[in-house]
Amino acid sequence: MTVRHDTDPSDDLLAAQVRALDESGWGAGFRLFQPRNPAFWVLAVGLVAGLATAIPIVTHSAALYGTALAVGVVGFAIYAIPWWIFLHHHDRYTPLPAKFVAVGFVWGAVAATFWMAYNANNAMLPLYAKLFGHDWAMAWGAGLTAPFTEEIAKATALVLLIGLGSRLVRSPYDGFVIGAFAGLGFQVAEDMLYAAQSAVHTFGTDQIGQAVKIIAFRGVFGIVSHTLFSAIFCAGLVWFLGRPRAQRNRVLGTALMAASMFLHFVWDSAGALAGMLLGNSGLGFAFTIAAVIVGLVLVVWVARRASDIEKHWLHDLLAPEVAQGTIGEAEVAALAGTRKDRRQYLRQQKNGKRRAHHVLDATADLAAGIAGSHGPDSPEVAELRSEVVRLRAEPSAP
Repeated sequence: MTVRHDTDPSDDLLAAQVRALDESGWGAGFRLFQPRNPAFWVLAVGLVAGLATAIPIVTHSAALYGTALAVGVVGFAIYAIPWWIFLHHHDRYTPLPAKFVAVGFVWGAVAATFWMAYNANNAMLPLYAKLFGHDWAMAWGAGLTAPFTEEIAKATALVLLIGLGSRLVRSPYDGFVIGAFAGLGFQVAEDMLYAAQSAVHTFGTDQIGQAVKIIAFRGVFGIVSHTLFSAIFCAGLVWFLGRPRAQRNRVLGTALMAASMFLHFVWDSAGALAGMLLGNSGLGFAFTIAAVIVGLVLVVWVARRASDIEKHWLHDLLAPEVAQGTIGEAEVAALAGTRKDRRQYLRQQKNGKRRAHHVLDATADLAAGIAGSHGPDSPEVAELRSEVVRLRAEPSAP
């Protein structure tokens, strides 16, 4: 294979690469400690206030139902690991720093859960009972409270991170990813409490069994719970607010935020809806399944629509490497395309699928290296480039 290092990419391609780096913010660093930034102090106050609420709750639960709480903590901590890997894998075009999304996760778990949603829900639900009666509040209270209090609480993670690192939040897909991590944090914290409280119904007996049931149920349906709702909501919020290089679309943004809250409402009020519309609250599972299907379809659509601008940035970033022969257009199309595009590219490599996997991974590393070095000329980028060339030059397996 011949690589044309003697032919520089055109000025237009290099200008587009620089523009992609500037617009995407990819490679920009993130520093958590920012004492001159008011957003940092909001973060500190929110986490302290969340812990001040959470610690007495956890201490009380541990005293009464310590076994159930311990099982819930361990179970959902383990549960969070594959979810974290899954979300990190899907942030693959111009990925956000791990420390940045970790702040969103912690905020969702501590501040959004305990400082905001817990206090707001506990204030609203008794009002419903006083105004409309206990039975009505039990049927509709959660569905008419949580979609508003909890979705807004989780979305504050996005607003906070824009304040802490505005250069890193440039597209609706960034909002989608941050919302997903904040929702995951909220979901894990809430589910741990549910696991502890599950023992209440059996007066503290069979704590392990009750907690395992919660882990199994909430784990199976976790894919269409808080993580999904807040991913959709926060993508919509970015569209509504607009970013410097992402066109504002208030109609789409409002529709997505409303859709997220409506799905949350159906999720929490499935039994009441079935009783009102079908005359049998036991058929609530039908509304739950409908919410699952609609939620999954919507989140896939939002992810694809929100990532369009990121795919464009990645393509522009790698275009000079195509021009000088380091990589081919097929690799860029696979890397900056959908999972379907990637699978199609790999299927075309009939005698070298393993090598093709390595080439795509090395190309992704090259793109990250260019972003991290803010250009294509550092020694680290040269080393990554030579690795791509070496892998592409290897003969295919017979």
